[in-house]
Amino acid sequence: MKLKQLEIQLEKIEGFSRPSPRWEQYQTPATLAARLLFHAYSRGDISGKRVCDLGCGTGILAIGASVLGAAQVTGYDIDDDALNTARKNAEHMHADPVFISGDISDPGFASAIPVFDTVIMNPPFGAQVIHADRPFIDTALHAGQTVYGIFNAGSLAFIENYITGRGVIEEVVRGIFPLKKTFFFHKKEMQEISVEIIIIRGMVP
Repeated sequence: MKLKQLEIQLEKIEGFSRPSPRWEQYQTPATLAARLLFHAYSRGDISGKRVCDLGCGTGILAIGASVLGAAQVTGYDIDDDALNTARKNAEHMHADPVFISGDISDPGFASAIPVFDTVIMNPPFGAQVIHADRPFIDTALHAGQTVYGIFNAGSLAFIENYITGRGVIEEVVRGIFPLKKTFFFHKKEMQEISVEIIIIRGMVP
């Protein structure tokens, strides 16, 4: 499958019916999701691999990984309504990820997540709840040998420092997040946010 074909497939994914600003529930655009997934696929981190999607929302990254031939895909999210949508999306796409309800910020839950070959995620940027991204980074480093995460542009230095001794940054791919007006505090109908897909090699025991 080519990048454009994957993007067209992911355009079919239904988004959040009742997005929460606290959880920063912005639907990952198909263009950006496809770019992350195809890059991971090209590096050999999707096909035949065990893949985990942290904060999977309505399933766009998890389903995309399944479509690209992952051996096993598990998505985790705190929002049961979003997970129900994710299951419907997977059924429509003839994909077979498993979706599990749980709070990534709960250390007990996060520590029980098994180790996967690859973690993919679009975590909250921490715009509404400060440091909301940190539990996702911590859990990703626990759960994945290789991590692909979408972060706000300018986060590289922070992440590099935050993961010292636990992982190393292998690559950074810059991209654009077309953010549609979703919540009352948004002033523009569409705003383009600069982001970075940061690829981390974790030091999993």
